[in-house]
Amino acid sequence: MTRSIWKGPHVDSSLLSKLNKIRKTDSKKKINTWSRRSVILPQFIGLSFNIYNGNKWVSVTVTEDMIGHKLGEFSLTRKAVKHKKK
Repeated sequence: MTRSIWKGPHVDSSLLSKLNKIRKTDSKKKINTWSRRSVILPQFIGLSFNIYNGNKWVSVTVTEDMIGHKLGEFSLTRKAVKHKKK
């Protein structure tokens, strides 16, 4: 089930505070986040995120095509199955 339109997109407050710090200092530093459920907003375009997938940090740079998707969609948590040849 999707989130109600009147509530707006969900973004963790800790992620927004990190975003504001980066914007004030104009640094190119990557933002570390565990919030895979946060929605990508237009303010995130051009920023780099390190998203934790439960095992390692996955580096993601946000582009215009990613707006409206969640951060977790770009850091996969499961490995692809590779079958052995006999």
